[in-house]
Amino acid sequence: MNIKILSRNSNLYSTQRLIEAAKKRNHTVEVIDPLKCDLIIEKRKPSIFYKGRVIDDVDAVIPRIGASVTFYGTAVVRQFEMMGVFTTTESQALVRSRDKLRSLQVLSRARLGLPKTVFTNYSKDVGEVINHVGGAPLIIKLLEGTQGLGVVLAETKNAAESVIEAFNGLQARVIVQEFIKEAGGADIRALIVDGHVVGAMKRQGKEGEFRSNLHRGGSASVIELTDDEEIAAIKAAKAMGLGVAGVDMLQSSRGPLILEVNSSPGLEGIEMATGKDIAKTIIRYIERNV
Repeated sequence: MNIKILSRNSNLYSTQRLIEAAKKRNHTVEVIDPLKCDLIIEKRKPSIFYKGRVIDDVDAVIPRIGASVTFYGTAVVRQFEMMGVFTTTESQALVRSRDKLRSLQVLSRARLGLPKTVFTNYSKDVGEVINHVGGAPLIIKLLEGTQGLGVVLAETKNAAESVIEAFNGLQARVIVQEFIKEAGGADIRALIVDGHVVGAMKRQGKEGEFRSNLHRGGSASVIELTDDEEIAAIKAAKAMGLGVAGVDMLQSSRGPLILEVNSSPGLEGIEMATGKDIAKTIIRYIERNV
């Protein structure tokens, strides 16, 4: 098969592993920078022009679209879909996953456990917003933040009021969430491929850090999910319409709580923690569908 990986950096671990896995299974693979694609939209034959040539005879694409290029990257994925090409992440699911508020609403509709969350239109009644999530401590998240950036733990009501008012003053949209103390600064990342959990790890924040992101110095270890955690992860990916997804959950006294569903999950942390060949699993997913 002819597989294209949509990535701005061919040297990234995840991209390199997907190239390696595709070649091992005798597929032709090429990395394409989505921002350098010109989209030719016409009635009979939509096409993509890239570096002086028309991209055709493509069997499948693997979108590795960064959050900062979601708009154009999604347009490129949509163009491949119009050309009849299989994609491991559909364009609509990609858009849905990048909108934190919309994602939470979709997950809520699927009756999945979530931290209690409040979103307002720059409400001046900040005290009421804080009360809605059970008071301080609480978490404040920028809607556009990624990899733990734009996430603040407010330990007191005064601190929470100051941070929310500051974001409101900057016209920066935020969501306010309850703080799950029993999670102990750790979360779970479950990697879903084609409706199955193919790997899971527990990420622990470094000393004094409530964010568990590996980019922020957190550590990862392999974990065996409970039945409830596995069902929640699979259901979350399905609700978001994602064939490949990283589902982040908190362990709480009321069961697993979904934090986020990532449409371009990194492979390095979970492959290192679990010792599993996740890249090969993604290529096999393509083989089953093309």
